[in-house]
Amino acid sequence: MKKADPTPQADNILIVMADQLTAMTLGCYGDRQVKTPHIDRLAEQGVVFDAAYSSSPLCAPSRSAFMTGQHISQCGCYDNAAYLPSTTPTFAHYLRLLGYRTVLCGKMHFTGADQLHGFEQRLTADIYPPDFSWTPDWSKPHERMDDWYHNMSSVTQAGVAAITNQLAYDDEVGAQAVRALYEHARGTDPRPLCLVVGFIHPHDPYAARQRYWDLYQNVEIPLPTVPRLSPERQDAHSKRLEKVIGLDAVAIGEADIRRARRAYYANVSYIDAWLGKLQHVLEECDLAAQTATLFTSDHGDMLGERGLWYKMSFMEWANRIPLIISQPSRFGHRRVQQAVSHVDLLPTLLDLAVPDPASASAAVSSTAIARAAEIAPLSGRSLLPLCEPAAAQQPTDPDIAISEYLAEGASEPMLMIRQGRYKFISCAGDPELLFDLQTDPNELHNLAAPATSEPKNVPPHAAVLQSLRQHAAQHWDAAQIKQQVLDAQKRRRAVQSALQIGHQHHWDFVPTSSGAAGTERPANLTELDILARYPRPPQFKPRSQ
Repeated sequence: MKKADPTPQADNILIVMADQLTAMTLGCYGDRQVKTPHIDRLAEQGVVFDAAYSSSPLCAPSRSAFMTGQHISQCGCYDNAAYLPSTTPTFAHYLRLLGYRTVLCGKMHFTGADQLHGFEQRLTADIYPPDFSWTPDWSKPHERMDDWYHNMSSVTQAGVAAITNQLAYDDEVGAQAVRALYEHARGTDPRPLCLVVGFIHPHDPYAARQRYWDLYQNVEIPLPTVPRLSPERQDAHSKRLEKVIGLDAVAIGEADIRRARRAYYANVSYIDAWLGKLQHVLEECDLAAQTATLFTSDHGDMLGERGLWYKMSFMEWANRIPLIISQPSRFGHRRVQQAVSHVDLLPTLLDLAVPDPASASAAVSSTAIARAAEIAPLSGRSLLPLCEPAAAQQPTDPDIAISEYLAEGASEPMLMIRQGRYKFISCAGDPELLFDLQTDPNELHNLAAPATSEPKNVPPHAAVLQSLRQHAAQHWDAAQIKQQVLDAQKRRRAVQSALQIGHQHHWDFVPTSSGAAGTERPANLTELDILARYPRPPQFKPRSQ
């Protein structure tokens, strides 16, 4: 891909990624209890995707799909201790080639020695270990790794906290992101900015500050729509997740559930407040009209639905994510019903980087997606055609989202395909699942199960099931993927064991100060004060002395 000249007309790009935020707990997605005025305002201005899915309902894999535009089975980031080779291009690489300044602030859960993956600058450390210590072991599928597996402490200990490790982290992420926008507004770099802000909330632990907790003082926090199912009604993977999270190690009552959900709602409001601050800075610095904003999450949270908590599930609460794209210079508000996923965001970002698709100045970047696909295969498609006013007339859109799971709680590759109104889930050794989300949004009626009242036990919706089976077979060779996962796990466990012996060198990213304008020691203090201010003051022209 040929490097493009910086294009002053190109919009800045602000990406805000929450962690473990389900679409089900946002006002713009229908929740009536949550207080998310800033997210809802962004939704009113932009395009809301009603069927957006995580490409893998786990932190690092989902983010690798987001960064690379590739399914995790393709890029090799199978779990939270897997890594991307430095030769794997990300949207940060491509946007730099298109003339952008790319900056990461906050969590992106990179594992390994490369903690930048194309970003020109990183403003904060990450919050989780970048080594191989969280590598699952599919050769021992029934063994719990108690030192890092989820447990139910987050639920039983939910409530108010003045400070936590996660709150301290997000306070810094938000402050650095605000500063980065101010620095861009008053800076002299002519390139447009792509700033990615990765918050850790509302990820557990479910501990919230008092002022956000108090927002829900008189709010009736709802209990799960679907309580824990009986063993005969629970699907095979959900049964495994019950053991993974240690669900039966403690007794969980309604008060525990409401308290955990209240803290989660409070932390959603905390993230909403940070988005509001970032939006305010854009407006204050006259950047709002020239900035494309993308708000999303890496995956959701079951929050007690079906008795489950956290993620790692293809069920709607864990796998459905918010996705809002706002670009005031190009399109207004609309809602999109087509199914989409993380792998669609890299080509979408390359489309957003085009300043004006109809102008001659866009000639270099108008073929950016095609050129990127020549460098490394892409799994997704640009969502910009669905954002345009004529998006309702998009009969060629595939209306599909694919999600893969290759981490703890499984010992076989798991695949989810959402196409149209149907969701199909496949895993070797498990009964297939097929849900009609239009008539069964709570995923209680498995249409893939044999219908005993029909002749020869033919499953209902047999044609839909067969079509999705064929799609799954075309998507991957599950046996081959399993062997690749097992081999990668074995190598990483061996490397991690070796690196614990003797002197240890950690891969944690350590931010270095680039020197804020206010702390520099220039020859001309007046010039510094002018350059460090936005808006610029009137030119200073003293009379000759």
